[in-house]
Amino acid sequence: MCGIFGYLGYQEAQPLVIDGLRSLAYRGYDSAGIAVLSSEGTLGVRKAAGKIDNLIGAATSSPLSGKLGIGHTRWATHGEPNEINSHPHFDGSGSIVVVHNGILENYAELKERLIANGHVFSSVTDTEVIPHLIQELIAEGLSFPEAVRIAAGQLRGAHAIACLHADHPQEMITLRIGNAGGVSIGHGQGEMFIASDLPALVPHTSSVTPLEPGEMAIINPEGCDVMTLDGTPVDSSRLTITVNAVSAAKGGYKHFMLKEIMEQPETAMSALRGRLSFNPGEVTLDLPFTEQEMKEFTRVVFIGMGTSSHACQIGARFIEILARIPATSENAAEFRYRDPVLDSHSLVVAVAQSGETADTLEAMHQAATAGARTLAITNVEGSQAYRQAEASILMHAGPEIGVASSKTFINSMIAMQLLALRLGATRNTIPVAASTEYVQALSHLPGLLGEALSANEGMYHKLAAKYARSRRFLFIGRGLLEPIAREGAMKLKEISYIHAEGMSAAELKHGPIALVDPETPVIAFAPRNAMYEKMLGNITEVRARSGQVIGITTAGNAGFTGLVDDTLYIPATPPLLEPLLATIPAQLLAYHMADLLGNDVDQPRNLAKSVTVE
Repeated sequence: MCGIFGYLGYQEAQPLVIDGLRSLAYRGYDSAGIAVLSSEGTLGVRKAAGKIDNLIGAATSSPLSGKLGIGHTRWATHGEPNEINSHPHFDGSGSIVVVHNGILENYAELKERLIANGHVFSSVTDTEVIPHLIQELIAEGLSFPEAVRIAAGQLRGAHAIACLHADHPQEMITLRIGNAGGVSIGHGQGEMFIASDLPALVPHTSSVTPLEPGEMAIINPEGCDVMTLDGTPVDSSRLTITVNAVSAAKGGYKHFMLKEIMEQPETAMSALRGRLSFNPGEVTLDLPFTEQEMKEFTRVVFIGMGTSSHACQIGARFIEILARIPATSENAAEFRYRDPVLDSHSLVVAVAQSGETADTLEAMHQAATAGARTLAITNVEGSQAYRQAEASILMHAGPEIGVASSKTFINSMIAMQLLALRLGATRNTIPVAASTEYVQALSHLPGLLGEALSANEGMYHKLAAKYARSRRFLFIGRGLLEPIAREGAMKLKEISYIHAEGMSAAELKHGPIALVDPETPVIAFAPRNAMYEKMLGNITEVRARSGQVIGITTAGNAGFTGLVDDTLYIPATPPLLEPLLATIPAQLLAYHMADLLGNDVDQPRNLAKSVTVE
């Protein structure tokens, strides 16, 4: 999750901006940079790859003086993490500078048009297109704020942007498009701040204006004017945040878990940064295996516990679909005790968000002892799983405070799909055209997750009130949605303490259907895919036995509503992304039921975030 921090006021900007970036470093980054406008009207920039200490060294040896500045911590998307590709980025005149969180989906066509008009680019990033686009619009006669607003309308995808202009020393502009992470404006006395996360503002102010998606703010030292991206003024309200790091870290949400669910578009973007190449479309994972070794894998085994085990079930399907290698998912605790058959052509993928799960670590050790190659998918760099495996794919989900996993589940599935695409490309099981389609689809994922989060407004409160007193729930799905049914049931059990079971919809009539009655709602994952008709048959079986059905289906599937009691929608998407989007309503339904029941959502009884014992 990239970080943005900005300052406008009467103090020197450089130290404040660097301190702000330091407070955002927990979000993860591979480079950092700052831009400061001097009293002479010159924009100066300092950048460095690697840790913020490298940036501090560059800024200390050649400091920037001025009262207006912005900074950025970057996870690379387009272009490797180096000084040239680091933010901030200039336009062609050196008068406009921009920092940006997001993936600019149509950057190639915009860049091609700008180059044709004479623009020259310094980096290979998508971000550099934005200041050049603003420059071109100003050259056509638009004001700086209008040029920023009109440029924003030409950008596809989800974005958070901040920009400065050398001719506007008392002005900073920031905006949000979709769910590329938050931007909040901090109000001081004669000074203003912006940050992509509230904890960075806590040391400076308790008065904050958060921007909503589709809003832009023009900021001066005394305040800000907020408008929608179509130019309509917004009567924005201020929030008062407590000078308490824990409270501020919740970002205005009632619970950490809800915050972590809502930031999944941004964390998904973090999981994709630096790992997608768009021309040609391919995945760029740094793995220690040679191409020949990857071609000779005869088996892939995913191991994990709890939520990670459900992610593993998805991962095994991704590997078989994309890389055409036989793949299985195993409970790590049982895997370690059954003397599995492994050799040097077996790849064992351990999934553990904390990287410290005892059973998973021991299973990894035994796999390595048997000669298998090992890879860890974890959220914690430097964890035991990270150190123990030959290779690791970091989830890049940022800290997850809520005990019940949410964003790490989504990001682990993203990591698995990237792995499957990488193996498939190496083994020639994915044509180049198909690979490009998959990469393009993944680039749209953050925006689609944002749509899934904003869909069904008001429905979760309604469904919680209607069903929270039920005796038990059954979750059913088919294909890639079967593991999501199991994960949905686990989420409900973990935080609402209502018994729930997840299963294949085909398994329902082989025993569990005996549980169906008016007090046992069935949650059915039924998007419009190849299994849709079969899911309708299973739904009909439930309703014939007086069961109530909450159906989760594709947006626009109007005829579905008459077949179920209540409906939740997810955006239309390629089948390989359906499990990620279908996770959202399962998470939110569990959260709202647990909250209505008055449970401790962030710290459910008897549970721990990292299970370090058997």
